[in-house]
Amino acid sequence: MADYRGAPLATLPKTLDPNEYFNLSPEHRRAEEERAALRADLKRQYQLQLNNPHRRALIDDPALNRWVYARANPYNHFRATNKTSLLGALFGVAPLVVLYYVFKTDRDQREEKIKAGTLERKYKMSY
Repeated sequence: MADYRGAPLATLPKTLDPNEYFNLSPEHRRAEEERAALRADLKRQYQLQLNNPHRRALIDDPALNRWVYARANPYNHFRATNKTSLLGALFGVAPLVVLYYVFKTDRDQREEKIKAGTLERKYKMSY
């Protein structure tokens, strides 16, 4: 860890910052250990339910249920923010405006050439 050199434009990860990693207060370490123990206990309970050979019912995982519901109903919880508005304009409106401009200018140039009589047509209708 002593020979780690951070990238010039990136911050040092919290796990590698000596001030954050080594100088933790006992209360902070105890809280992290309690959270880790709780996660391990929940994981153990879920694994016991999942691998029970005599299981008759489905396993109810509330976090998985919330995730599936959020994936199935994305528009119920959508909020318009600056980022979503910008992305909507960038990917929804901008391509239409650009395509309109390209087709309109091409058509105008072609009409000008037709009026001037300088357009070389690949497929002539008459001779």
